[in-house]
Amino acid sequence: MEKVALFPGSFDPITVGHESIIYRSLSLFDKVIVAIGFNANKKAFFSIEKRIAMIQEVFASEPRIEVISYEGLTVELCNRLGVRYILRGLRTSADFEFERAIAQVNKLMHPNIETIFMLTAPQHTPINSTIIRDILLHNGDPSQFIPSAINIKDYL
Repeated sequence: MEKVALFPGSFDPITVGHESIIYRSLSLFDKVIVAIGFNANKKAFFSIEKRIAMIQEVFASEPRIEVISYEGLTVELCNRLGVRYILRGLRTSADFEFERAIAQVNKLMHPNIETIFMLTAPQHTPINSTIIRDILLHNGDPSQFIPSAINIKDYL
């Protein structure tokens, strides 16, 4: 049976931390589905289409990575797709507490789905999409914080 993980997030934009987690997870899973969630409570910087294009560009040479978008509960998406693993990256202890609560509720709702946590590489701990968006809003250069395959100017 193929082991497939779903890696949900906003990826607004994808960071080197996300890229690292995805590549490292391929040693555990046969396939990783990067799932861009639509959150009506958040104002996106990049459109979902641009985020999909960015992620596809980063992983163009890796056939085991699929990119989709979705609305609704992540565990419901897992059930629809037949995916049994949710992959989450952790940068800080605050991330852990937040993600643990979600994982435990997901487990109560759908006991067949496991959440797998991977620690961010130490050099990526301070990097998040919010900081990158702030750099972009102030005309800075975030290139060291996003995957090298992306020329962020192509998406602005």
